[in-house]
Amino acid sequence: MTARRGWRTMGAIVLAIAGMGARTPSARYPSPIEVAVSPDGGRVYILCEGTGEVAVWDTRAGAIVKRVAVGRVPKGMSLAADGRRIWVANSWSDNVSEIDTGSLAVVRTLPAGEEPNAALADRAGRFLYVANRIGNDISVVDLGTGQEVKRLAAGRGASYLALSPDGARVYCTHIYPRMGRPRSQPESEITVIDTARQVVMERKTLANAAGVFHVALSADGRLGLAAQLRPKNLIPLAHVEHGWVFGNSLSVFGADVGEPVQIPLDELDRYYTPPFGVAIARDKSAAYVSTTGSDSVTVIDVAGLLRTIAAASPEERRMMANDLSASANYVAARIPVGHGPKGLALSPDGTRLYVANRTGDDVSVIDTASRKVTATIGLGGPGELTFERRGERLFFSARFAFQGHFGCANCHLEATFDGLEWDLEPDGFGKDIVDNRLLEDVADTAPFKWNGGNPNLETECGPRTEKYFYRAQSYSPEELFDLVAFIKSIPLRPNRHRLPNGELTAAQERGKAIFERTRKKDGTPIPQANQCAVCHSGPHYTNQKLADVGTGKPADRSPKFDTPQLTNVVLTAPYLHDGSARTLEEIWTVFNPRDQHGVTNDLQKDELNDLIEYLKTL
Repeated sequence: MTARRGWRTMGAIVLAIAGMGARTPSARYPSPIEVAVSPDGGRVYILCEGTGEVAVWDTRAGAIVKRVAVGRVPKGMSLAADGRRIWVANSWSDNVSEIDTGSLAVVRTLPAGEEPNAALADRAGRFLYVANRIGNDISVVDLGTGQEVKRLAAGRGASYLALSPDGARVYCTHIYPRMGRPRSQPESEITVIDTARQVVMERKTLANAAGVFHVALSADGRLGLAAQLRPKNLIPLAHVEHGWVFGNSLSVFGADVGEPVQIPLDELDRYYTPPFGVAIARDKSAAYVSTTGSDSVTVIDVAGLLRTIAAASPEERRMMANDLSASANYVAARIPVGHGPKGLALSPDGTRLYVANRTGDDVSVIDTASRKVTATIGLGGPGELTFERRGERLFFSARFAFQGHFGCANCHLEATFDGLEWDLEPDGFGKDIVDNRLLEDVADTAPFKWNGGNPNLETECGPRTEKYFYRAQSYSPEELFDLVAFIKSIPLRPNRHRLPNGELTAAQERGKAIFERTRKKDGTPIPQANQCAVCHSGPHYTNQKLADVGTGKPADRSPKFDTPQLTNVVLTAPYLHDGSARTLEEIWTVFNPRDQHGVTNDLQKDELNDLIEYLKTL
C-alpha cells in the first residue's frame, strides 16, 4: 500500500469514527503540574491535576506514602515557609485546600475568586494571596479567620505568584494579554503587591508578551525571572524558518538589571517552547526553565546572563529579545526530561531539581551538578494510553514544527485560547485577520475556521497545519486521529454565572426574553435570519452556518462568517471574527449600527446589560 493510499484509508477510518462526536476519556491520568519540596528535603509534594490530589513522595523510602484528595482540577500549589502547611488552588472548585503536612490531611477549605490558579501565603503566614484566572484579580484571605478580606485588581488571566525573599512583595503574572486596541502589539504585566499595605504598588509592563507563566525571585531578592511567550501575531504567519511566530523568552527584572529586559531562550536553528516553570539556585549560579513543548529543561548561567545584559546599550537591551544569537552567551545546557514538563522545584541543598512531567505522569529528578536525569518518580495511573491521552501529548508537543518552533498549545494556551488575533498565511497576506477561538466543547460545531472552509477537525488539524503552520511533515494518520480525539474531549469549564439550581436571575430572564424575541419594541416583526435565537440555536448556540452580520472589514475576502458557538462566551474576549470588539457590549454598540447582527438599536442601556447577563450564562 502506498503512503498516499494509506492516508486515504486511514482518513476514511478517522472520519467514520470521529463522526461519533465528542468522547469523554474514561481513564484518569495523574497529570502532575506542580511540585514542591519540604524544608528538610525529605518529602516531595506533587500536585496532580488529572486525579485531583497531592501525591507525597518520601525521598528516604523512595515511595509515595500518601495521596491527599483536593478539589476539582487543581492548578497551583505552594508550601508554607516552615513547611507545615500546603495550599492548593482548585480551579474548578473556586476554592483553596489547606493541607496539614503533619497529618497529611485537608484541614480547611478556603474561599477564592473565579478559577483560582495559584495560592501563596505571606512570610508571616497571616494572609493568603490567590490569583484568580477568570476573575482577573487576586483574593486576599485572612488565614486566622479563613475569610476573604480584599480583592485586588490584577491583569487579564492572573495565574502565577511568587513572594520576594523579604516577604515585602507578591509578584503575579498573567496567561492572557491586556485588552488593547485591535491589531496592536500585545503586552502583559507583572502585578506587584505590597504585602504590608495589601495594595497593588506597581504594574511592570511586558511589551510584546502574551502568555506569561511562572515567576521566580533569587534568594537575595535582586533578580526576578518570568517565563513568557512573545507572539508575532501582527505579521503574516509565513516565516516559521526565520523565527517569526513565537519568541520563547524570559523577562529579567530586579536590582541586578534595572528596568525589565526580555531575553530569548531560542537558538538560531532550534526553539524551546513554551517556557513555563522557573527556579533559581539559592547561590544564584544557575536558573532553570521548563519548556513544555520541547520536553526539556533549559539551564541558564546567571552570571553570563547578567554580563550579557550589562554589556548591552539601552537600545540593544530593547532589541535583545529578537536576537536569536544571544542565548549562546548564557544558556549552559538543555536537559531532556519526560513528556510535557511543567512545574519545577529545587531541593533545599540545590543538588536536585524535580520536574513535573504533566503528560508523562511522572517526575524527573535532575542532578544539578551533572545536569542529567538520575531518577524518575512514577505516579501510577492507567497502564495503557487512550486515544485522547496520546492526542493530549501531541497537542502540547512542538516536535512536529520546523525546528521545534511551536505546537497547538502555543496558541491554545493550556488547551484554551490566547486572546490574540492572527494573520494566517493561507488566506493571503493581510487578509482575513482571525480571532483565536476557544476549543472547549468544540466537537460538534463544524464547520471550522471563521470562513467555514474546513468541514471537520481532521481537515483543520491535518494537512492544513502541516503545510501552512509547521512547514514540516506533520502527523501520521494515527496521530491525527489521536489529536482530534483529544480536542473533542476538552470539556467546558464550570459557568460561574448560573445559579446552582439552574434558575435565572431576574436580569438574566429579561435578557433571555430579548435574546429570543421575534418582534422589535415597536411591534414590527424581526426577520427570522436576524433573530438571535435562530442563528445561535441548538446545544452549542450555533446553527453551524455562514452569515453576513455587517461586521466585515476591507481586509476580509468575504462578508460571511461562521456562526460561533456561544458556550462560555463570557471567557473568550475579544469578540467578532477579527477580535475587533473588546467586550460583549461593543458587539452591539460599536459594530451593529444598522441592526444586521440582531436588532439592538431599540434597546436601552439597561436592556442591553440584561442581554449580556443572559449571554454570560450560556
